Amino acid sequence: MRSEIKFVRLSEIDPAEILAHMSDPRVAEHMPLLKMAWDASTVAQFVAKKEDCWRRDELGHWAFLSDGRYVGWGGFQKEGAEWDFGLVLRPDTFGLGPRISRKAIDFAISDERIPFVTFLLPPSRTHLRALERLGAWQVGEVEYDEATFLKFQLATE
Repeated sequence: MRSEIKFVRLSEIDPAEILAHMSDPRVAEHMPLLKMAWDASTVAQFVAKKEDCWRRDELGHWAFLSDGRYVGWGGFQKEGAEWDFGLVLRPDTFGLGPRISRKAIDFAISDERIPFVTFLLPPSRTHLRALERLGAWQVGEVEYDEATFLKFQLATE
């Protein structure tokens, strides 16, 4: 039986769950901006920053649940005029990525504020077929906070 995937606000998740997730060294392997160790204060600042996005843009990052269990976070964050989609899963739930991404993209397609979605991936990510299956194409490379990312775009209109 397929698990139920649900999106909730990060503020609804026990901070200890987020701390354990973001402290896993396997998560940092593909996150070049994850340069410091996380602690309770880091989690509180992170959640507050994501909640600020919701207040400002009425959209932001969610926590993802599979059958009620926290499996990661991600969603849409406005970067200038573009809506960037991010996905950070717990290593034991990487297999849920395509289902969660599809549900999020379906949300973007139904939201008239989002004519396209961008994805920024570190060059260490070599398995890009999921993006191709979604219909995204590479538009170049960008520098962000002294790190290089591959930039992809997906039309939602």
